[in-house]
Amino acid sequence: MNEVIWHDVECGDYEADLALWDELAGEVDGSILELGCGTGRVIFHLAPRASLVIGIDREPDLVASVWEKMGGTVGDAELEDVRDFDFAGEFDLALAPMQLIQLLADRGERIECLSCVLRSLNPGGRAAFAIVEDVPAAPSEGAVPPLPDVRQIEGWIYSSLPLEPIVAESSIVVRRLRQTVSPDGDLSEELNEVELCMLSAETLEAEAIEVGLRPIERRQIQPTAAHVGSTVVILEKEA
Repeated sequence: MNEVIWHDVECGDYEADLALWDELAGEVDGSILELGCGTGRVIFHLAPRASLVIGIDREPDLVASVWEKMGGTVGDAELEDVRDFDFAGEFDLALAPMQLIQLLADRGERIECLSCVLRSLNPGGRAAFAIVEDVPAAPSEGAVPPLPDVRQIEGWIYSSLPLEPIVAESSIVVRRLRQTVSPDGDLSEELNEVELCMLSAETLEAEAIEVGLRPIERRQIQPTAAHVGSTVVILEKEA
């Protein structure tokens, strides 16, 4: 349950990418697949705009949260690993928001994911992967520090403060200070770290070509106060 709460706290209010997913969804008439759906942020947004939206995630609590929230709409979630799934040509659009592909450990795992996406797309179907290409810039002197993401749930207060990332040669470690205040006022905190593999659009496009997906364009998602900007690599399966 804690993973569900923190996912909602840290990702639930993010909206900078939704206009692009709307635009891509408007270009297809069929079903949409979301990789790494979490608690359903994108699924819920696109459900009224598509014939069917299915998300996959490997975390059972997150998938269960989507099931609980959907309430008979055209959206759903399945417990699947993005490196090993097969929907046999059921989708016209696949989306991988919020650097999902960079959470995978290496090139081999990305190839596995891209191969699964290829198999799951209808001929002419498209896939869009959001990635962070550039190292996040250090805040300028005198810059206002980011505010924490905060939610109150049943008397508990959950706060997640973005910290400066740790940048290495092959990865970026995204850090957040998670603080919880109980109804009695007791404070606990922990440091949460998520490692993203360094990945350029050129590298992702080359790997996509290897599995049979054709790069067609790149789009940009602008940064927000709490989230870095993204390059979105858009790929197509041969018709």
